[in-house]
Amino acid sequence: MAFRFLPLLVQCAKLRHPFPSKLSSISTSLHHLSDSFFSEELFPDRQKTISNLDEHLVLEQISELLPIAKCASQNTILKDHESKSAREPVDGFLSPEEKLRGVFLQKLNGKAAIEQALSNVGVDVNIDVLGRVVNSGNLGGEAMVAFFNWAIKQPMLPKDIGSYRVIVKALGRRKFFKFMMEVLDDMKVNGLEADLLLLFIVIDSFVRAGHVSKAIQVFSNLDDLGLRRNADALNVLLSCLCQRSHMSAASSVFNSMKGKVSFDVTTYNVVAGGWSKLGSVNEIERIMKEMEVDGFHPDCRTFSLFIEGLGRAGRIDEAVEVFNKMQEKNCPADTETYNAMIFNFVSVRDFDESMKYYKALLSNNCEPNLDTYTRIIIGFLRARKVADALQMFDEMLRQGVVPSTGMVTSFIKHLCNYGPPYAAIVIYKKVRKLGCMISMNAYKILLMRLMKFAKCGMLLNIWQEMQECGYNSDIEVYECIITGLCNIGQLENAVLVMEESLQKGFCPSRLVYSKLSNRLLASNKTEIAYKLFLKIKHARSLKSARSFWRSNGWHF
Repeated sequence: MAFRFLPLLVQCAKLRHPFPSKLSSISTSLHHLSDSFFSEELFPDRQKTISNLDEHLVLEQISELLPIAKCASQNTILKDHESKSAREPVDGFLSPEEKLRGVFLQKLNGKAAIEQALSNVGVDVNIDVLGRVVNSGNLGGEAMVAFFNWAIKQPMLPKDIGSYRVIVKALGRRKFFKFMMEVLDDMKVNGLEADLLLLFIVIDSFVRAGHVSKAIQVFSNLDDLGLRRNADALNVLLSCLCQRSHMSAASSVFNSMKGKVSFDVTTYNVVAGGWSKLGSVNEIERIMKEMEVDGFHPDCRTFSLFIEGLGRAGRIDEAVEVFNKMQEKNCPADTETYNAMIFNFVSVRDFDESMKYYKALLSNNCEPNLDTYTRIIIGFLRARKVADALQMFDEMLRQGVVPSTGMVTSFIKHLCNYGPPYAAIVIYKKVRKLGCMISMNAYKILLMRLMKFAKCGMLLNIWQEMQECGYNSDIEVYECIITGLCNIGQLENAVLVMEESLQKGFCPSRLVYSKLSNRLLASNKTEIAYKLFLKIKHARSLKSARSFWRSNGWHF
């Protein structure tokens, strides 16, 4: 019964089609098809000898008889799409480091095949690209070493100790210690000797992973790295152990190296600093006595560590006595010692005393440094004394101390944890006026806070300034902007921002999309909501395809 309307179609074709000659053949063919079908209905026994008609076959024959010419607009769109596809490579949405890491998804066999595939990617490898490849992604140790062996042969990558530091640090961070030691052996074969910074990276990798005995073994076998076992190398080992609070191992190494290595004041200060972090005043006093027995005199660094240790132990009064007796021991207080006193009083939120020592620092012709203002301002912010923090920030700028990127991020993060974002914007504008670099994390924190307080104008201004600084918007930034625009009812602008994010390959979360879609439907903007739904549907399919190709390899 599917073709009972075929005679009617024939009559319509006779009335509308302007070409009678071709129409007669079409009519004849349609009558044959209808006769064939109806004959099967009238004579069911013919079904045994005649195969069933395939509806798809009939439709194909009709489409041949009634060809539909493609419109000019369709041809233009297809040509534009084909030309765009020809211009853009298939993996054009990938970054250089993703293209290089993608080679190892193919599980190629042989060093020559891997190096040939890496060369075919067509990416110029420098020290920055090397760092991005090995520090992100999920490459294994063997793949990282294979990539580095190929990269070190490239003309733009320097064949010096700096390149080896990058790969050694990346391997150590992921606990690929076997491959890390192989790279060190290859470095020695290539005629490069390790320096103290590389030694710190190797030892700190073992200590961070809890392999303290292996870290000490590396120090015992310094000849393999081309280094001498002196006070500088010992200080590197002790600093790594003390920073990770392995004080028992640090004390054991310190005691075992007496008489074997010539100590200096820094050696004692490193161990004293480790005990100071734990507030172990008795151990600090023991170290200071050993210094005097061995013929060394405590310096300002030693006293500052002692004062901080007393503060952490809650013995502020004794810290004040030690500070006052420094002049008697021919060791006048310097900036670091004043910072220790300021830290002690800030930690107990006695800001009057901390400001007293800050003024004494200025009156004694000691220049405050970045650590001085960081401790005071962070203390004010933790106590939610925003006005005092802003006043001290202005004082810091008047003294000519330029805040670092991490310091600005820390200030903005504390200010955005409570209250409106006014104070954070004040610091942001002053820092930007100075020309200081602002991190992407700081921009995200500001955007999130402005979005929650529905400050849409400031939100868009900060977003524009972020892009002017060279930062590219990611999915978090786009979701923040879309949510902020939705909160104030600028739905059409929110749709434009979402379309921009989709064009850049970022698909917002279902929560953000549903919020915008519901707002559009509630505002009787059904057509816009439907068009956005189609774009989101297409974007999600592309996202799934990209995830699939990322996991299965996209270069071959």
